[in-house]
Amino acid sequence: MTTKAADQEFVEYVVKAFVDEPEKVETTRTIDERGVLIELKVDPSDMGKIIGKQGQTARAIRTLLRVVGAKNNARVNLKIAEPEGGKRAEAPEEKKEEAKPTSSIEDIEV
Repeated sequence: MTTKAADQEFVEYVVKAFVDEPEKVETTRTIDERGVLIELKVDPSDMGKIIGKQGQTARAIRTLLRVVGAKNNARVNLKIAEPEGGKRAEAPEEKKEEAKPTSSIEDIEV
């Protein structure tokens, strides 16, 4: 049985606290020349809760994780894995409106 590092345990604890499917939360920890990378996988239905409005929740988790890493003299980053079969929201194509003829002051009847 492997023991988990403090940073990995922290991420799991925080994420499991506010998702609907805590048993589907998975983390993997890798170390490379840039520091520690923790990859987070959650149930697709919980992605919105993890990311939050405009990414605020994910940003807050990353900030706290950096504090935990700094305490242990390590640079720690969090990657949230996109669920299989998931699509990123694409911007809808803008409909180009035809230019309407503009009237000049001479066209206005008095």
